[in-house]
This record gives sequence, C-alpha cells and structure tokens, in this order.
Amino acid sequence: MTSQIIARADDAVGHLTLDRPRALNALGYDMLGEIADVLDAWRDDPTVRVLLLDGAGDRGFCAGGDIRELHASIVAGRAVDARRYFRREYAVDAALAESPVPVVAIMDGVTMGGGVGLAGHATVRVVTERSRIAMPETRIGFTPDVGGSWLLARAPGRLGEHLALGAVTMDGADAIHAGFADHYVPTERLVLLHEDLVALATAGVDPLDAQAVHAVALRHAVVPPPSALAARQERVDRCYDEATVPRIVAALRAEADAGDEAAAAEADELESLSPTAVTVALAAVRSARGLTDLRSALEQEYGLVAWFVDTQPDLVEGIRAQVVDKDRNPSWSPGSLADVDPGLGDVALAYRPAEPLWG
Repeated sequence: MTSQIIARADDAVGHLTLDRPRALNALGYDMLGEIADVLDAWRDDPTVRVLLLDGAGDRGFCAGGDIRELHASIVAGRAVDARRYFRREYAVDAALAESPVPVVAIMDGVTMGGGVGLAGHATVRVVTERSRIAMPETRIGFTPDVGGSWLLARAPGRLGEHLALGAVTMDGADAIHAGFADHYVPTERLVLLHEDLVALATAGVDPLDAQAVHAVALRHAVVPPPSALAARQERVDRCYDEATVPRIVAALRAEADAGDEAAAAEADELESLSPTAVTVALAAVRSARGLTDLRSALEQEYGLVAWFVDTQPDLVEGIRAQVVDKDRNPSWSPGSLADVDPGLGDVALAYRPAEPLWG
C-alpha cells in the first residue's frame, strides 16, 4: 500500500503532512490508521518537541472524510465498517487534542469536516488568506461531528447554529472570530513559521509549553481582514435563537421582508437542505453546550452518526447527489421541515450504537 501521509521528525519538529492532494487530502480508513501510528510513535519520543500538521498541495489542508468510502460501506450493507471508520477517526481527533507535544495545525486552503476534526482541536491553529473552513455535513444529509459540535457550541452567540445548519463556509478571519482558529498567517510566511518552530524546538527550552508555541505563531501573524461573520452577528443572534428550524426560517423571512437579502438566501438554503439533518444538527449543537469536554462531545456525535448510518436514508442520498452522481438534486425523506417530527432531535440523541466509541 502506498502511504497517504508524509511523516518526518527533523530537528525536534515532527512534521506530519496529509498526502492525497488529488482528493484534497480526504481521510480514508487506512490513512487514519497511518496517522494514528505516527502520533503513537511521537507521543513518547523525547526528540519530538513540536508537531506540525499540514496538507500536501496548494488547494487545501483536508476536505474531510472520504465520503465515497463511507457511501460504499453503507450501500453494501456494511454499517459496521462505517461505524468502525468513525471510531478510528475520533480516536485520532482525541489524540491530537490531548497530545502532550504541542500541535501546530496549518489550515491553508480547504479545511472541512474531518479536516476541522484534525486541526480544530490543535494547540495552535493557523489560518491563511486561502483558508476556507466549514462543517458542511447538512449538505449530505448528516450532522457535524469530529468534535465540530464542541467548537460550534462555543462560538459567539448563535453562530454555532448558523454555521452548523447552513453549512456556512468561513474564511480565515471568520474562523478566528468563531473560535475555530487562533492566528492569521499569510502563506508567504509559513516557511518562516516552520523555521522558527524548529529554532524553538531545538533551543532546549524546558518545559516547552503552549504559550511559547503561540508566541512563535504570533511573530508571523497579521491582523486579519474584517470578518463578514462578525458583521452579521447581531442578526444571527436574533434569528438563530429560535427554538426550532421552522421558527428560525420564519425569523429569517421576517428579516428578509425588512430588506435583508442575505437573510432570504439563508432561509432558502435551510429549506433546501435535509430537513432531518438540520433538525438534528440544531439539537446537537445545543446539547453540546451542556457538555464538559471534547470527549463527551465526540461520544454524543458518535451516537448521532451511528443513528444516521443505521437508520436514515438521507445520508446515502446526500452523498449520492453531491459526490457520486453529482446531480445536486437530492430527494430527502421527509421532504420538508413541516413533515419532521418535532422530537426527532431527542430521538437521535438517545440512540445507542452497537459498539462503544472508546475501548
């Protein structure tokens, strides 16, 4: 098997590069296994003092999980394989979040879904002028996972609901405002950032803590441009504070009637996405606000993704429409928000997978 990552430990920096550039570094099951093995090897290696995580190619860090692989498993009746994929993926996400070695993640270009799971929980999260970051799961009839609900639940105001339900894409400035990133570093300075991380790692500073690594990133960071997400924060907080998705849509329609064209577009978008997915995503983000840590969020998400894999047709249909056939014309079931059981979010949250996440 050809390796799908590049891992080298030079000058006290463990440099891990996702290496599937033609697939925007999408994460397959075997690839996640390779990443897990490297993290295990470096965790207790005293010669590795900083971990740098990035992606090959100039289009993106990681477009997410390999949803073609997921689609094939479900269609073939191998839901057990799909659940196994998520267990491996979440174990990698947790390992990065809990790494005793500071992790610097470079979210240059497209960083979505599973890519956010890798980078969004790192010690130091860097974005650039090319960053395009999203949790786009509702577009494929799914719900934000990989710890995305944990990040979304802690975004300012009701941005978590806005980003999750509408699968909104953020630029680097937006990601910093929403709490998905820490520093805005121009791409032309990424090589210098790497060099300074090497200098820090080899300087003999002990202990090498998170603040020291942040200080290196700050040396190359610039003030980000204005965030469009921040500019609409007030309206987002008003509309997405409503109790249900239909009421959020109604609030957006009221804003549209008052002249807000962007609110009208958001309402149209919410009504075009999987009614099941947006309903569950809303419940997931709000439930995650009451959780205590990332692992608790991952456990909740694992139950939700198993519910989709095991019981819901919208996931297969969404992947078919967006990635397999690419007709962009999914047939959701049920087909409208009005037909969704108001208690569906609670049903999904109560689902228990056949196998536990940890263990």
